[in-house]
Amino acid sequence: MTAPGYAVGYLENVDVGPEIIEYIVRIESTFEEFGGRWLVHGTQPEVVEGPLPGALVVIEFPSLAHARSWYESPAYQDIADLRVRHSDSRVALLEGVPHGYRAQRTADAMNEAIGNGAA
Repeated sequence: MTAPGYAVGYLENVDVGPEIIEYIVRIESTFEEFGGRWLVHGTQPEVVEGPLPGALVVIEFPSLAHARSWYESPAYQDIADLRVRHSDSRVALLEGVPHGYRAQRTADAMNEAIGNGAA
């Protein structure tokens, strides 16, 4: 089973105006064809550790390849500059874990790496 992929955005110092509003209005239509759906958008985080002065956005895709195809698509790249010019933002694409994943899998891999002398 393929693990889901995610696009995670972190935005600070958003200059709210016509262009950032245009970005918000247009972004959804750019990820629908890639199977994207909102997980987090437009909510204030309840910060329980460390500083987090900005806002988070999370979009889920069927796979990391779908997330990458969306980000690189002409439709998204056509509007990305609206976000870049009107906020301090970072975007990361990452692979989620497959259904049934257990943290022990990662611990086992780390133990194996240590046992083999790998860093």
